[in-house]
Amino acid sequence: MKQKTFADISLSDEAIDRIVYLSSGRATEQDHAQFIHWRRQSPQHEMAAQEAEALWLGIGTAGKNLRSSEKRRHMTRRTVLGLGAFVVGGAALHQTGLIGPRLYADYTTGIGEQRTITLTDGSAVTLNAGSALSVHMTETERRLTLYEGQALFTVAKDHTRPFIVEAQNGRTRALGTIFDIDIKPEQVVVTVIEGTVGVTPARAQPQNTNNMVIVQENSRVQYAKTGSVSAPEYIDSNIETAWRRGKLIFNAKPLGDVVAELERYRSGNIILTSKQLYALQVTGVFDLSQPEEILQAIETTLPVSVIRLPFVTILRPNAALNNL
Repeated sequence: MKQKTFADISLSDEAIDRIVYLSSGRATEQDHAQFIHWRRQSPQHEMAAQEAEALWLGIGTAGKNLRSSEKRRHMTRRTVLGLGAFVVGGAALHQTGLIGPRLYADYTTGIGEQRTITLTDGSAVTLNAGSALSVHMTETERRLTLYEGQALFTVAKDHTRPFIVEAQNGRTRALGTIFDIDIKPEQVVVTVIEGTVGVTPARAQPQNTNNMVIVQENSRVQYAKTGSVSAPEYIDSNIETAWRRGKLIFNAKPLGDVVAELERYRSGNIILTSKQLYALQVTGVFDLSQPEEILQAIETTLPVSVIRLPFVTILRPNAALNNL
């Protein structure tokens, strides 16, 4: 397998500085033209420009790989500070609806915000922080699209109009039930609290039930970008929906997943500098209104050092990790 390569650090620094300035509102047409000329100087210049653009939007393979690459260990504090402001700036645009699915969503929530929407059929949807949802009601069906985030659906019974929620590469169908859909970075998790739902890959025809996986109460399934749905597994739905009660409950949950959850409730990005950190397990009950206490608990109980900078928090292994 060909190893992923990254731009030279000095070029990355310059690309970040250029993108930040071009996005500041002060840049002229000449500044934009100069950046185009700069990025065309060599493949390394182009790579640095693409990585910087991906980080600005907070999306894309280049940005994700850069965040987890070994190269970050050698970045200067200035670079990290610039990168932090850079990522958060892109995230701010995303959260305010200037880019991303929020442009066309009917309902959205920001960092740390939750809201409950009552639909025209009597169903209720509770959106977790950082979520975006669209609703389309017709005489024959109730179709919703969860673009990002997490939502709990309490479905009013109407046997003449199926209740369908599309989320990335899957489709969840219910008649009268309570279920939760959580869009995570690498997969979508469907948890049933009450009743039964059917989950199918988005590529399957809606009328074809051959690929449907039936999920019953206190069970969940997962599907990834491939669209294939996992077999149901039994879970404690009270843990999965603790966010509705203002809590996060982790039972030996990987640190990488905990960080993804935590970013919904606090400003700024959290970066893990080592792949070893992702698998460390976190257990505890935490208050959503005090996200910084979760970071403090992580630093106290795990071999992790927490570095707080403007716009970004860095988690790196400490000496104790080598003794595990």
